[in-house]
Amino acid sequence: MYVQVDVKPSSGSMVEIELVATNTGSNLALHWGALQPGRSEWVVPPAGIRLPEGTIRTPDDAALRTPFKNSGSNSTLKIEIDNQGLESIEFVIVDEAQNKWFKNNGQNFQVHMRPPAGHHHQGQQHSATAGSIGRKNRDVMQLLSKNASTNDQVNKAAEATPSKCTVLDLFIKSLQEKHGSQVLCKKVFKLGEKEILALMSQVQGSTKVHLATDHVEPLILHWALAQKPGEWKAPPPGIVPAGSTLLEIACESPFSDAELNGLHYQVLEIELDDDSYKGMPFVLRSNQTWIKNSTSDFYLDFSRRTAKSSEGTSDDSKGTAKALLERIADLEEDAQRSLMHRFNIAADLVDQAKDAGQLGLAGLLVWMKFMATRQLIWNKNYNVKPREISQAQDRFTDNLQSLYKMYPQHREMLRMIMYTVGRGGQGDVGQRIRDEILVIQRNNNCMGGMMEEWHQKLHNNTSPDDVVICQALMDYMNSDLDIKVYWDTLNKNGITKERLLSYDHPIHSEPNLKSEQKEGLLHDLTNYMRSLKAVHSGADLESAIGTCTGYTSESQGFMVGVEVNPVKGLPSGFPELLKFVLDHIEDKSVESLVEGLLEARAALRPLLLSSTERLKDLIFLDIALDSTVRTAIERSFENLNNASSEKIMYFISLVVENLALSTDDNENLLCCLKGWNHALEMSKHSDDQWALYAKAFLDRTRLALATKGEEYHDILQPSAEYLGSLLGIEQWTVNIFTEEIIRSGSAASLSLLLNRLDPVLRNVANLGSWQIISPVDVAGYVVVVDQLLTVQHKSYDKPTILVVEGVKGEEEIPDGVVAVLTPDMPDVLSHVSVRARNSKVLFATCFDPKILSELEQNEGKVLSLKPASVDISYREIPESELLVSSSIDTVDGQKAPSLSLAKKQFLGKYAISAEEFSDEMVGAKSRNIAYLNGKVPSWVSVPTSVALPFGTFETVLSDKINKEVSQKVKILTEKLDQGELGALSEIRNVLLNLTAPTYLVSELKEKMQSSGMPWPGDEGEQRWEQAWTAIKKVLASKWNERAYLSTRKVKLDHSNLSMAVLVQQIVSADYAFVIHTTNPSSGERSEIYAEVVKGLGETLVGAYPGRAMSFVCSKNNLESPKVLGYPSKPIGLFIQKSIIFRSDSNGEDLEGYAGAGLYDSVPMDKEEQVVLDYTTDPLVTDCSFRTSTLSSIARAGYDIEQLYGGSPQDIEGVVKDGKIYIVQTRPQM
Repeated sequence: MYVQVDVKPSSGSMVEIELVATNTGSNLALHWGALQPGRSEWVVPPAGIRLPEGTIRTPDDAALRTPFKNSGSNSTLKIEIDNQGLESIEFVIVDEAQNKWFKNNGQNFQVHMRPPAGHHHQGQQHSATAGSIGRKNRDVMQLLSKNASTNDQVNKAAEATPSKCTVLDLFIKSLQEKHGSQVLCKKVFKLGEKEILALMSQVQGSTKVHLATDHVEPLILHWALAQKPGEWKAPPPGIVPAGSTLLEIACESPFSDAELNGLHYQVLEIELDDDSYKGMPFVLRSNQTWIKNSTSDFYLDFSRRTAKSSEGTSDDSKGTAKALLERIADLEEDAQRSLMHRFNIAADLVDQAKDAGQLGLAGLLVWMKFMATRQLIWNKNYNVKPREISQAQDRFTDNLQSLYKMYPQHREMLRMIMYTVGRGGQGDVGQRIRDEILVIQRNNNCMGGMMEEWHQKLHNNTSPDDVVICQALMDYMNSDLDIKVYWDTLNKNGITKERLLSYDHPIHSEPNLKSEQKEGLLHDLTNYMRSLKAVHSGADLESAIGTCTGYTSESQGFMVGVEVNPVKGLPSGFPELLKFVLDHIEDKSVESLVEGLLEARAALRPLLLSSTERLKDLIFLDIALDSTVRTAIERSFENLNNASSEKIMYFISLVVENLALSTDDNENLLCCLKGWNHALEMSKHSDDQWALYAKAFLDRTRLALATKGEEYHDILQPSAEYLGSLLGIEQWTVNIFTEEIIRSGSAASLSLLLNRLDPVLRNVANLGSWQIISPVDVAGYVVVVDQLLTVQHKSYDKPTILVVEGVKGEEEIPDGVVAVLTPDMPDVLSHVSVRARNSKVLFATCFDPKILSELEQNEGKVLSLKPASVDISYREIPESELLVSSSIDTVDGQKAPSLSLAKKQFLGKYAISAEEFSDEMVGAKSRNIAYLNGKVPSWVSVPTSVALPFGTFETVLSDKINKEVSQKVKILTEKLDQGELGALSEIRNVLLNLTAPTYLVSELKEKMQSSGMPWPGDEGEQRWEQAWTAIKKVLASKWNERAYLSTRKVKLDHSNLSMAVLVQQIVSADYAFVIHTTNPSSGERSEIYAEVVKGLGETLVGAYPGRAMSFVCSKNNLESPKVLGYPSKPIGLFIQKSIIFRSDSNGEDLEGYAGAGLYDSVPMDKEEQVVLDYTTDPLVTDCSFRTSTLSSIARAGYDIEQLYGGSPQDIEGVVKDGKIYIVQTRPQM
């Protein structure tokens, strides 16, 4: 709720005060008084005030109470005051129906009526948020969390930490490995702390039943066979094991002792005589004690066959904690007996999940999510007390709490598991579910019908469904007993008539209550809902707050109240903050509510990062706060329809903060948050760059969401698919599993807000709907693909327009493709962008999802595309027009130009200095660097360089010390010539075993030292080995898949491609840049185009996500660069003093081939990846620094172009401490 106050002078000394409370749905009243000069306490206004209609004095005569008038969603009130002895009025707002008081940050609102002396009164306007909270001024980076592992680390951890094998695991393994048995079906049963495994196997046509157990006391198996469920039939005498005793309808057989890897167990084997049996019922006897499966017989169902994938014959389990998922599947039948059984089994599996790393926890999450979404049975023929369910929940969540303390890198996953499970709670909290329903029935005279059926269900087995049923009953009563409302609430939450009938104690009846029961039932069910949510809901805010801040529930006709003590060590003012949140939970205007929720989460965070007592309660509170933010934001969407861009940006910043508080590795999100805050300030100060700047952070935030989605998919989806196949989950549920996980969090809300803001920013920044990277008029058939990478080596037999969801930047353009249109944002100077321009292919990024969707709907049709500066027009054309267009554009029947490479010879030197660089010794990359040295202006530097010349690699390979490597390469090359592309990676791996001849080492050392470069070996032999490994990786990159297929595509003889290695000392760059001295997007010769990244240039020329800063500069005005786009790359690469080894082949600048970027440049040391904070980067935030730096880059490009006679150049360089360094140049392709 917002309150706007207008103070206007009226006639004479009269002052008119008008109050408008927006977004209200209640009957409000103004509780108010007046202040006199020099007085701090208010008084009831004396004469001279026209009291509005309905005003009364409060009983203590201390204030006035005036009702607002309702007007739509607003409430208004007008007061006229003609008394110069009053300085101001002071007030609070009260919702009398709900007894809610709205204050101004805990204080009274105050409105001054008279301006200070000497000021002319022009009227005043006051705006405040009723009940808004003041957020603490904290550094965003205080919320930093950097505990997460990468996917690779997660998978390695899972592989490196094998799960603890039990003796039963070893038994199954021995059956499969030693005896070649195929497991047909298996089942694990609990025997207290021990287990018994029953399985049926088949080997060489023989079918056997095996039983194995880690039970210590000697056991007798009392068993039979069944041809139908429930049957006990004595087995034929010929199949009973030795030592057995046949009875009338059963057989008793003793177990034998056995041992595996020092672990003792008992085992029994039964060979079946035919396959007509459906299963085997059994019980166990230990001395005189009978052991049953709880109250039932054990039963091995022969028809419930184990999924083939669990036998290791399929890769369905790849990327999962396979053993854990199969264990879950084995125990699922037992878990279906009740939620108590499920949670106890889950608690037992926590250690195994922990040992499997993040994939193990992913398996638990998938299982619990299948349960929570009712894909699994919650109760089957088992009566359980609510107290027992809550105790099992408590045990499970206690185990999860322990992991939360011990493994910070898994906290995000653990939160997600806890969200699906609910809080639990031993003792009265659970038992009240069972006890209170009786009191409710008795108090409200509703002992029969639906209420009695629900009571029986609750006594038998309470579940999360009961929360929905309770809500449906309350909605039914609040709608004046409209039965349709009851069913609407149930159905919206997935509860159908069939589900109600499926309970062990089914609910057949509809509620049939009377109006006189309404008030009492609503009161009692509202209290009862707290008990239900306390046990079943992990995200219920009210119960989570009560659990942490403490409460005492008085009996009021119920059973003895529950007393919960507050969590110790809560931050100062925290309970009041939570009360504020609850008071505003239903506000139509959610801004203050969300601010309060986020302030609570931020205040709670330090406690969540420490081993706090009752940590679990605080985790559930944080989960509830997080969930409430999401629902509040979703509730606000309609109000944001006509909101300003500043308002939408502010809401985006709130949701980014909420997402960061729920994410393990949140540094990138926090940098996004800082960017949004900065964009807001720029907008408020009318900075003309604000929209362009905000667009960069919008792109970066989208990229962060996409990366998070991919991470979830990689970790969760394989487990969902494998466990889903084992448990028989419906395929559609499995297919959308990860998607639903993402939708249940803040990411979905954030994506919607970004989509709403994007067109606004593009319009303000004049960006249009497209960025044209390679402008070419084309026509072709529309084909939609997911990733360019998957089709890069495909050949299309007719002109094709590819509409592609994902383009990374390093792909090739497939043969036959005339256009690539994508929502992805590769750099304009990325490899694929250069390839598109070289091949005269239209390449463009589309920012408007509607336009892209329309293009996708034209799949299979023939379109003509015509690009403009920031737009593409298209129309459908007949195939005949395409044929005419194609024939005009075809040259020599579209044959590929004839290209050839002359094989370079070794000229006797293993290393050469820059003065010796020549056509016969090195490629254009090295020669151009040597040419620039001494010719560039004094303010531009060129790094010192040496090289390993052409032929060095072949000579080293033929050296006798590398005879074995040479033979392997020869064999693999023959395989490659026969079309086995897998040989490429094998060749690269083999080449890493090359040994450097001593004369190569000595020559390279001499050349580097004489050129003033440091020799790696001076720092120890290990440093030289690092350098030699880097050199070998450069040489081996001749066999990169992309490079090899590119030579084959243009029919170049791959064996003639020679590789030199350019050696340069790395400049530890502040920024790296690439310049094209002719604008590649427009072809404008008078305009320089450049892209700049923070750190090393690999993030610019490699396939690193996000956009670089881009700018253009007129050659006639090099002092005025124009920024086209701010950077959105989240990662920068940095390195200290080191050496880089650059590929320099004889094919990299071959016209018609353009091999630049196909081969690797490898630094001797690994770069450090740093998450970039552009709000502290002067290139982004300091206008004068930016202009100076970009102008220097443009001037360097212009001067180098002049050195080559005005020929357009493609230049790479870096900026260090304001100085420009050029590391390479080549003709612009």
